[in-house]
Amino acid sequence: MARKRLVVVGNGMAGARAVEEILHRGGGDRFGITIFGAEPYGNYNRIMLSTVLSELGGSGGGSGGGPAAGTEPRTESGVDPDQDPYEDIYLNPMRWYAENGVTLHSGVRVVRVDRFAKKVFSDDGATTPYDKLIIATGSRTFFPQMDGMWADDRTLTPGVFGFRTLDDTTAMIGYARSHRRAVVIGGGLLGLEAAYGLRRQGMVVHVVQSSPVLMSQQLDEEAGAILRRAVEALGITVRTGARTSGICRAAADGTDGAAAGTVAGVRFADGETLECDMVVVTAGIRPNVGLGVVSGLTVQRAIVVDDQLRSVDDDDIYAVGECVQHRGEVYGLVAPLWEQTSVLADHITGANPTAAYHGSRMATKLKVAGVDVAQMGLKRPEREDDELVRFTEPRRGVYKSVVVRHGRLVGATLLGETSRVAFLIQAFDRGLPLPEDRAELLFQLAGSASAGVGELADNAQVCDCNGVSRGDLVACVRAGTSTLADVMNKTRAGKGCGSCKGLVRQIVELAAGGDLAEDQASRWYVPAIPMTKPELTEEIRTRGLRSVSAVFAELSRDGREDVRSKMPLASLLRTIWGREYVDERDARFINDRVHANIQRDGTFSVVPRISGGVTSSAQLRRIADVADKYDVPMIKITGGQRIDLLGVRKEDLPKVWADLGMPSGYAYGKSFRTVKTCVGTDFCRYGLGDSTALGIELEERYKGLESPAKLKLAVAGCPRNCSEAMVKDVGVVAVGEGRWDVYVGGAAGATVRRGDVLARVGSAAEALRLCGTFMQYYREQAGWLERTYDFVPRVGIEELRAILVEDRDGVVAGLDARMQESVDAYADPWLESREPVTSGQFRDSLPQVEPPQVPAQ
Repeated sequence: MARKRLVVVGNGMAGARAVEEILHRGGGDRFGITIFGAEPYGNYNRIMLSTVLSELGGSGGGSGGGPAAGTEPRTESGVDPDQDPYEDIYLNPMRWYAENGVTLHSGVRVVRVDRFAKKVFSDDGATTPYDKLIIATGSRTFFPQMDGMWADDRTLTPGVFGFRTLDDTTAMIGYARSHRRAVVIGGGLLGLEAAYGLRRQGMVVHVVQSSPVLMSQQLDEEAGAILRRAVEALGITVRTGARTSGICRAAADGTDGAAAGTVAGVRFADGETLECDMVVVTAGIRPNVGLGVVSGLTVQRAIVVDDQLRSVDDDDIYAVGECVQHRGEVYGLVAPLWEQTSVLADHITGANPTAAYHGSRMATKLKVAGVDVAQMGLKRPEREDDELVRFTEPRRGVYKSVVVRHGRLVGATLLGETSRVAFLIQAFDRGLPLPEDRAELLFQLAGSASAGVGELADNAQVCDCNGVSRGDLVACVRAGTSTLADVMNKTRAGKGCGSCKGLVRQIVELAAGGDLAEDQASRWYVPAIPMTKPELTEEIRTRGLRSVSAVFAELSRDGREDVRSKMPLASLLRTIWGREYVDERDARFINDRVHANIQRDGTFSVVPRISGGVTSSAQLRRIADVADKYDVPMIKITGGQRIDLLGVRKEDLPKVWADLGMPSGYAYGKSFRTVKTCVGTDFCRYGLGDSTALGIELEERYKGLESPAKLKLAVAGCPRNCSEAMVKDVGVVAVGEGRWDVYVGGAAGATVRRGDVLARVGSAAEALRLCGTFMQYYREQAGWLERTYDFVPRVGIEELRAILVEDRDGVVAGLDARMQESVDAYADPWLESREPVTSGQFRDSLPQVEPPQVPAQ
């Protein structure tokens, strides 16, 4: 029997998912499938656009202005999107369509459907017949009517962006690189994600929200206030209760410094203006229903469909996703989309002719600007007999509330801490009986009988972004998938916003029954190169690779650069080659590019080195003079016994360095930081060793050394430990008669760990050498960002003693020699050269802007 012709209009998450579900039910034997996609790419995960904006395009230094840069528009045989730097967001790359016998017309828009002739007409002039048609045109950014929004009838004013597509995102990244101040109109999920991404791009960002509450669709006033504090802590200015009435444009003569006609600010309804040179509009979305209207389908808020997702006008036309209105509801989240596509596929293939969609109960798990959020059902009680259980801890950014009606969960909101979300979603979706102790809804209490991971139903949705259930994960494991990474790759669980990764791990580990294989990729030093750190180091030395680009060219799996791998490779190369390392600016983060520590408001912290905390009146006068000259807003004594000048503008950094005339204290970057000391034998009556002299000697010898993570050291003159040497990465404690204990792997931050004694040595000189031996071994063996307090327990203190103290493997001489090479190669970045390496190195991309007056809450 000849296959029928199935045409799908829309290659987004709904259209492509519908085709996947149809193929899964054997639809490839029933239909010849053709997809039209208005965008010139394969299907990608829109939820991941915020990741593209905040990470892949960020200060790590990506290349190119977008995935299609420099290529022709893509068709069926066009450029494979796997060649893009954004490949991680693709759900179905170009090859998927060919492998599944699907014809894709990418970059082609369908403009009309002739329902009676059963043909679709596209903007490339083609006419395509169909037997069955699926419309999945999704939604579009809503641009509110306001002065200055549009340059003409079809073109936005330069500097105005939506945040809906991959092209929107890459255009924003390109624009942000040469502009300073952004205003995001809309304080919902998309607005906060856009603000977070632009802040990561180095911009000054203001969020403007007309309602008094951020994410007002999901959060009540108290939760919204807690989220606001978390957002503002990222250096983002939030202005609520403000309605934007217009966009200001640069004057025609360009005297205000901006190109004529481009964005110069926003104007509020009260007449106030706020200067900016970029505006992102996230004031909502609207269903794309134009095709339905011109084709004679019933359209109200969206295309009206029945319980089988068929148009109410034509049994051969289906619609799915955000362009659909079902029983009066239009859904803008992903989870209902997955439910709709499953019913549609059951019906159109005949796999289950009675399948019906009855609507979705809205439960969402999100990560907004790095903050976990979950919301389902009611935000607050609506009846007198509704129960409300609430817990707030604003200091930690935690808010939890549940609403119970007649013993059933009808609403829940979680912010900042979502460990109970799996059980709550189950209780909300399935009406599970609730524990009598309602506190168990918010906290896992000892002896709690409420559902755990093992009790989740197979159809419990674990990953909302990609529609993955617990049953999908378990089935994948039982089918022979051996590692967590493989399960995530095959099911796509955890590949969206990432908020479900912990739950995915628990389910997979339970399903594997303890037999989960180690993910080999977890042993690689960087994602792009399938080698452990020692293997990679050996290859780099053997081949003489002295730049990050050279390593990618010779050792990466496909010869392409990977943004996530650049910084760790740069660190490793500097460790290996010292002065012979070939520096490439896009392999550095902002702190390393300007040799200062960026602060939340976009200014910088300058920390001159004061070895061992010992300074002089002349140094103090010089620091005071510099602080006065450059209007430094704060002078702070740091925990490492140094003086921190906070609030220095980027453009002033070279002048501040020159006027100080002091070396860098390395309060930034992944490197040797400082050595904290007590006064030791010079003044303290308890002193057993000259901790000050040894501390200064340690700092002067190992200053600024490149490292997988930061290194903090201390020297204590006696076991009273006043300088906290026992909880530092490396600590030295005097124990009398010229003897010193060398501690390694300590921590006193978010992780608290007393260091292990590596050895007791008989002189300060031996302590100095052993500290260097350990640090060199750590530099060569530790994973990227692996602190010593993780490295030491992983290797084991007994193993470290055997290698570094007893020299069991005969490596100590080589470690000491390579450490000496690094010490000899050191050059202070502040004193070596103050001339900008690039024209924009010290351009002040984060100017001081007076914060707007926020109405009292």
